[in-house]
Amino acid sequence: MDLRHLRYFACVADEMHFGRAAKRLGISQPPLSQQIRGLEDELGVQLFDRTSRRVRLTEAGQLFLPEALATIAQAERAVDTARRVRAGEVGRLSVSFTTSAPFVPEIAGALYTFRHRNRDVELTLAELGRDEQITGVDQGHIDIGIVRGFEPPALPAGMESRCVLTEDMILTMRSDHRLAAMKTPIKLSALAGEPFVIYDAAIGAGFNEHFIAMCVEAGFNLRISQEASSLATLLGLVSAGFGLTVIARSLTRLHPEELVYRLIDDPRFVSRLWLIHRHAPSPTARAFLDCIAG
Repeated sequence: MDLRHLRYFACVADEMHFGRAAKRLGISQPPLSQQIRGLEDELGVQLFDRTSRRVRLTEAGQLFLPEALATIAQAERAVDTARRVRAGEVGRLSVSFTTSAPFVPEIAGALYTFRHRNRDVELTLAELGRDEQITGVDQGHIDIGIVRGFEPPALPAGMESRCVLTEDMILTMRSDHRLAAMKTPIKLSALAGEPFVIYDAAIGAGFNEHFIAMCVEAGFNLRISQEASSLATLLGLVSAGFGLTVIARSLTRLHPEELVYRLIDDPRFVSRLWLIHRHAPSPTARAFLDCIAG
């Protein structure tokens, strides 16, 4: 017995006429009659009383019909579920991100679009440092990671990255700082001796190393006064006068009253946002990547 037999039976039971049922099914009447007879032989019962004037269900046919319809409906639901899984419309998706990623319009917009397109996907979000994200994706705990850095992150075999955004890094300071009066881009060498608040090693991985190297290239060692493990702490410490910091341009929409933002006069002073995932992402991961791609 297969679903085709059940569908044929259900159609005849609905029409109570072999000719009309055959037309509706797009087949001729003799093969339909043969299929129904084969089903009856397989079940060992007669499903229809047939006369030259009418067709009606037997008692066995009446009891068999709701079960057949339920089986057909269940099979259709199973097929639909498989299709939706393949399209990334159901299932699970785990996304991790650096602390600044939710403030990037492209990322926030993709999350919004994905949630509204794929309401049956269980979406899990986690704010993690770069190395934790790479490990999570590599081990299969995370589907997509979003990391920040000057260069593509070094990844294990089986993973890949793609750049989704390049933006200026902005010097951030209190409004009463001596450099706040400068309206033109500030040279990196002018920051020699200034105390800086930076992200700790876990959060700042991928950026701190390059920033420190650029300062050395400009002729000075970066003076680190404090480290922060969150964006709120970073900006809070700058507001409290512990030093300057640098943040991505997308974060300048956050505007504490005490802070001002200034460009740095160096075209290399940009940050890139990278998506990391396995070479063969899951259907839900592909659906999220499509949202970011627009």
